[in-house]
Amino acid sequence: MRAETVTITDDAITAELSDGRSISVPLAWYPRLVHGSSNERSDWRLIGGGVGIHWPELDEDISVGNLLAGQASGESQKSLKLWLSQRDPTSPRSELRP
Repeated sequence: MRAETVTITDDAITAELSDGRSISVPLAWYPRLVHGSSNERSDWRLIGGGVGIHWPELDEDISVGNLLAGQASGESQKSLKLWLSQRDPTSPRSELRP
């Protein structure tokens, strides 16, 4: 299954799929996207011909298969904290939320 386009709001990621379906999952499943700015979240591209979505500024990749399976990010808290500590401190969402 392939994504054709992606829409991101403050609450959800929605992918329009090649078979006509739409899948929407909570943004909260992907902490890097939650902590990214609106501009960072809107800077995505399809990878692998649409089998995945990549956010270069956030170093995040999500496969369409994981969206369909309802699988949230598997990133550990340790990894997320390290990533957050390396972000620009002037970024409005660079603080780790509870």
